[in-house]
Amino acid sequence: MTFAGIALACLLVMAGCERAPPPQATPDEAAKLQAALKHYAHEQFMWRGRRILDLNRADGWASLIGMHWLDPGAHRVGSDVDNGIRIAMGPEHLGVFTVRDGKASFVADTSVTVDGKPSRGSALRSDKDAAGPSVIAFDEGKGLVTVIERGGRLALRVKHADAPSRVHFAGLEYWPGGRDWQVPARFIAHPAGKTLPIANIIGTIDDIPNPGALEFQHGGKSWRLEALDQGEATLFLVFADRTSGHGSYGAGRFIDVPKPDAQGRLVIDFNQAYNPPCAFTPFATCPLPPPENRLDLAVAAGEKTYAKPDVPPIQSPKDSP
Repeated sequence: MTFAGIALACLLVMAGCERAPPPQATPDEAAKLQAALKHYAHEQFMWRGRRILDLNRADGWASLIGMHWLDPGAHRVGSDVDNGIRIAMGPEHLGVFTVRDGKASFVADTSVTVDGKPSRGSALRSDKDAAGPSVIAFDEGKGLVTVIERGGRLALRVKHADAPSRVHFAGLEYWPGGRDWQVPARFIAHPAGKTLPIANIIGTIDDIPNPGALEFQHGGKSWRLEALDQGEATLFLVFADRTSGHGSYGAGRFIDVPKPDAQGRLVIDFNQAYNPPCAFTPFATCPLPPPENRLDLAVAAGEKTYAKPDVPPIQSPKDSP
């Protein structure tokens, strides 16, 4: 049996143990329950598989090797010690990045592409641009640099497919969870245009669109989470709970949930609570749970804290905050 087959079989066994058909169930009822359990196991198996593939892509979060602030002026960037900004992997002299009037530009000192085309230099978009950030590729496409904006400042985000954190990616561990953690919720709309201040791990605060709150029941109590809208097809939840720092990542977890139907109904699947990028790398800028989303509830579902492999760390850049 393949690894995937073994993993799915394990999930099916867990689902079957979760809730066996009651002795008084009719054959039809028992068959429906078993079908539901099988569907649940397959759904979770597929989600976990996509999640691991996404994390471990050549340009996924496990490939992140640096974040370097760009103050106004010119910055020589590369892996050699004579650069003002030294990257952990890549050419000795990548090029010069210049920030002027809040915009970044780049002049290359080596062979690179910008947005897939060979380039000696270019004005650069940041991740706040509607078209997305410009992508500088080096090392035959294995290394990538983009400009991000946080708290009104620009920074370089650097990734490399050969990053130790990606090469030695250790996989994920999960809480037992179960179908009881797929909870129906009610969407309570806020006034149009409402935002919620969200602090992030580097100390800046962003006002994020906050279209409404989600109310749900669990353990005989009512709970509420504020939902964020980041322009995606789903709503975004940033939450902490009583497992945070006690088996789950201490700075909280994320969940993507479907937008509500016309009656304001949706389902929150806590089995699909996942770790923020900061659980895997010190070079990410992750939002933190707002006070409203700190649950006095142990959510024993979803991803556990990532067990980082014992590999030589990439030294944090000297200019990181």
